[in-house]
Amino acid sequence: MKPIERPQSMSGEVAGRIREAIIAGDLGLGEEVSERQLAERLGVSKTPVREALAQLRLEGLVRFSPPRGLTVFTLSAEEIREMCELRQALEAGALKFAMRRNPEALLLSLADVLDQMTASLDAGDIRAYLTADTLFHLRFLEHCGNSHLLETYRMHVGKIAALRTHLAQKPQHTEKSFHEHKVIVDLLGKGDVAASLDILDQHIDRTKRTYSSTIEDIAAADKAG
Repeated sequence: MKPIERPQSMSGEVAGRIREAIIAGDLGLGEEVSERQLAERLGVSKTPVREALAQLRLEGLVRFSPPRGLTVFTLSAEEIREMCELRQALEAGALKFAMRRNPEALLLSLADVLDQMTASLDAGDIRAYLTADTLFHLRFLEHCGNSHLLETYRMHVGKIAALRTHLAQKPQHTEKSFHEHKVIVDLLGKGDVAASLDILDQHIDRTKRTYSSTIEDIAAADKAG
């Protein structure tokens, strides 16, 4: 007998929609969110919205900040440093394991994502480019042969993707990022894992250098600038 496919719960669907809005920047960093307004926009009751927001709080995408209430997350420069260091540890480790265990599959998948990135830039579709950018880094984890590394990364990937969207507004950030992705794939294709790890480290480290260490809220700082 064919197994019955269980439909996704309404709260799961709502969480997905809100997560996508945060990642795409439709809900900006630090923006206040309301159960009632979200329910009205999505055409659902407040109950699945409340459940969805509880899940997104676990992922760090929304926060409760008295007296404002629920807001989309924002980060200080210190929190960005910590997130980048988490990425450097997880992605570098995963890339080494992936090249040891599944090099051909990894290289094929990275080349495919790089093609998506190229097509998106040629079409001027920055949202599609950023989606592919997130996939590029996720491929390291998907091919590393360690489910614990993958699940740990997935708990943070929403915040990483939303920050990527935020940083894409910086002059030449996307251009530099794309070049580094191409260099990483080229070096991996030549079997030079060490050099590719150096580029990956620089690639992530540039995010840390974007903000002064004294900035307490990057969303507020960028609005002021």
